[in-house]
Amino acid sequence: MRNLLDFLIKYHHWFLFIFLEVISAVLLFRYNSYQSSAWLSSANSVVGKVYEMESGVTSFFSMVRANEELTLRNFYLERQADQLRRLYMQATQDTTVRERQELQFLSQYRLIPAKVVSNTLNKKENLITIDKGSADGVEVDMGVACGNGVVGVVYLVSAHYSVVIPVLNTTMSRISCAIRDRNYFGYLHWNGVDPSVAFVDDIPRHAHFKRGEWVVTSGYSSIFPPGVLVGKIEKVFNSSDGLSYKLQVRLSTDFGCLRDVCVISDKSVAERARLLEAARDSMAVSK
Repeated sequence: MRNLLDFLIKYHHWFLFIFLEVISAVLLFRYNSYQSSAWLSSANSVVGKVYEMESGVTSFFSMVRANEELTLRNFYLERQADQLRRLYMQATQDTTVRERQELQFLSQYRLIPAKVVSNTLNKKENLITIDKGSADGVEVDMGVACGNGVVGVVYLVSAHYSVVIPVLNTTMSRISCAIRDRNYFGYLHWNGVDPSVAFVDDIPRHAHFKRGEWVVTSGYSSIFPPGVLVGKIEKVFNSSDGLSYKLQVRLSTDFGCLRDVCVISDKSVAERARLLEAARDSMAVSK
């Protein structure tokens, strides 16, 4: 306490000076119209700049949520467009019944939005880590997609993070794909070279298609629903045995700037797994 009093006594003239300056400024700007208007103009400029910076920060963080919503929306729209395309091709049938079936099919799937927290492109066995895990409903073997197409399959899951094996992994279990609107299907794989190109094997020799057509998921597995974009056909090769075609596909997903993804949760997977297990048990008993 003694030190504080000594400090105030020692510098009392400075405190008095500051007090008088504040009083002078208040009197000056309050009772003189010119100085008052100049002060308000300056203050408004400063406040406006502060508000502008605050708005920029708010907009930046709101973009995070907007990107998530756009990713989910793009995925849904792509799926709906694929269903509408099928309905159009089957316009001679009872479209009302068909549409109800398609909407029921879409309702099987729930999308879990996630963000990529780590990603590699320069390895043979690339991996992706996302910020959602078992606490969010993510399970092993769920499909992962983005607004532009297929990403990969969930490989490992912890409470709050998951590791995804992307298409750009040479050990990736091959995804069943089909040429859109053609019903010819094969299996997607990556050769470990170009991160923008993959290949589809086992397309039958009698298939009719052309370069530039889209390749999509076939829906013949429980991982991806049918119609999720994979890429466009760039080149066609003969298989090594000459019995089928091999397609070079330009991937629709840009893995170099992958940020927002969605995990595809299929409500019917557990039911199909139980059915498959029952079938295996039945075959074992019959033997």
